[in-house]
Amino acid sequence: MKRKAYLAALAMCVILAVSGCGDKEEAGSETTATEASQEENTDSEEVEVTPEPNVDADGHTRLVSVDNVEKYVTIADYKGIVVDNTVAEVTDEDVDNRVAENLQNNREEVTDENATVQDGDVATINFVGTKDGVAFEGGTANNYDLTIGSGTMIPGFEEGIVGMKKGETKDVTVTFPENYQSTDLAGQEAVFQITVQAIKRAPELTDDWVAANTDVKTIDEYKAAARTQLEEEAAQQAENSRRSTAWNTVYTNSEVVEYPEKDVEDAAKTFKSQAEAYAKQAGMELEAFVESQGISMDDFEEQCQQYAQAKVKQNLIIQGIMDAEGMTLEDADSLAIQDELVQQYASGDLAALIDGYGQVAVDEAIGVLRVQNFIVENAKAPEAADSTENDADTTSGDTADSAADNTADTENSRSTNDTTDSNGTDAENASEEGAE
Repeated sequence: MKRKAYLAALAMCVILAVSGCGDKEEAGSETTATEASQEENTDSEEVEVTPEPNVDADGHTRLVSVDNVEKYVTIADYKGIVVDNTVAEVTDEDVDNRVAENLQNNREEVTDENATVQDGDVATINFVGTKDGVAFEGGTANNYDLTIGSGTMIPGFEEGIVGMKKGETKDVTVTFPENYQSTDLAGQEAVFQITVQAIKRAPELTDDWVAANTDVKTIDEYKAAARTQLEEEAAQQAENSRRSTAWNTVYTNSEVVEYPEKDVEDAAKTFKSQAEAYAKQAGMELEAFVESQGISMDDFEEQCQQYAQAKVKQNLIIQGIMDAEGMTLEDADSLAIQDELVQQYASGDLAALIDGYGQVAVDEAIGVLRVQNFIVENAKAPEAADSTENDADTTSGDTADSAADNTADTENSRSTNDTTDSNGTDAENASEEGAE
């Protein structure tokens, strides 16, 4: 993800982006005009509108303007959430694929003059496309690097290059697909004159290549290093999934009772001002910029409101949990997260981080990460949850058995007492009769 988009996306809980699209309640689930622009303008000037942080009576920074968060949102259970701790197993096939990928990324130019282009090679080519002998727009390029077999070009183009030598020129006849974007070319036959300028190919995996190009000496060591890297990636992916599942569970199951009006207005203004800033950078008015992103102004206004409500819901949940658990954005754990962000995104310069992203965005990022950490730390693995349920069932069963035993004992006691009373009465009668 691009730098400028990161904190803004993180502050909106980027983990929500993996959930379903189109739900107003799921922050980050739609690609907006502004988000698309953020991805494309990573070195643009900063957004002019920067909201001021909220500060409570004790001087603590808050993510919302209200103190009584519980009035505005009903927060779902956030302790004991069941999340899967499974880490995907790394197989030998995974290792081989990673090694092959690494070799492809280290392609070397083929110097053998008799070598021909093979599937998987990168061929540097010049080509000119003609239809009925006339060159057409977009059909000419020089020094174009094409991975053979990638399917980048129309059918028949890449196949026509296989077997060519460096310096060779060849005419390749192709037919454009019926659904080709250019109606002038769709379904039409064309000829491409192709010249191979160079051929690059993945090197053969040998101990010599490993020793010369990596930090290890042998193929076995290289594969072991690849396995370690894959295992680390699998562990990180599993951790990301746990965080995503945990937060999504809390976010989705929490319900906003009432949106603080000021917070929604501020969030909507921020969203709109960001779009205006990017429109200005593009030399366009807001309406023209929005339409260039493929949406209407009505849709854009709806996006503003969706963004604002999702942003406020998120901040209400985060602040509510922090209040309940005695956390602040100034405590040691939060400052540690801030230090990590500073190191990762501002080369250790806090002022640069705040200047680049804004104090509010930084505070929101810290809050999100802090609460995510807390939810995950207090989550349960499926096995633990099953164990708890089984223990409850066992306890329930034992209680029922004990109650049944107690009931049986009580009934037996009652039966014995009844017998004793009956026998006693008969004996007394017999005694009385004998006395008479």
